Amino acid sequence: MPFRTRREGLSTVTGHTPEPSEGPNGPEPLGEARWPMAMAVVTAMVLTVLLPDALRLAPRWLIPAVEGLLLLALIAGDPGRIDRRSTALRTLSIALVGVLALSAVWSTGQLVDDILGNGEETASATSLLQSGGTVWACTVLAFSLLYFELDGGGAAARAHRLPRAPALAFPQQLNPELASAHWRPRYVDYLYLGLTNATAFSPTDVMPLAPWAKIAMGVQSLVSLLILGLVVARAVNVLA
Repeated sequence: MPFRTRREGLSTVTGHTPEPSEGPNGPEPLGEARWPMAMAVVTAMVLTVLLPDALRLAPRWLIPAVEGLLLLALIAGDPGRIDRRSTALRTLSIALVGVLALSAVWSTGQLVDDILGNGEETASATSLLQSGGTVWACTVLAFSLLYFELDGGGAAARAHRLPRAPALAFPQQLNPELASAHWRPRYVDYLYLGLTNATAFSPTDVMPLAPWAKIAMGVQSLVSLLILGLVVARAVNVLA
């Protein structure tokens, strides 16, 4: 059996990739580009604007304006790649995710109420599919950004060091042989997690290990099942 160093053995067991080599000022951070996360926020803002008035938490432009200001503050505080660790930036990131999640949950509740009450927003097949699809997409984006922000202390923290006990275990962490050198989960990985969890209603390739991750994924599955189940049932009645 080939000899392995203690560090290599630990990496294989824990799924923790070796850290970047030491530079003159310490380990070089491996930050990811800001634009994928920013595009997800902008998409959520547009979807919020497109929602019917009865399904929005606030006036048409208020929530998108708040989200836009928070996003601009994050970009100004840490332009380019996400690698600056700051309490203020971390607070802004959590506030942004909180606004997105609150808006999505509120819209879900209003959609359910409208469907159960035979409201006008879901009275026709066209408005039903538009409203239901928009709310569902908002929840997927909100939860993907929630996973992105909470896993491993956020993107900036992951850029410097991956946790040895991850909250969300990706295949590359469970089997380091599948990962490239210094692999880090990117936003697209969390978007895929949010999408598959919303369609399969269960974990697919990413395993939740921390209690908060299990709760979040469970809540997202229930919300998605509620939206899709009620939309389909309502559509059958509308088209019958």
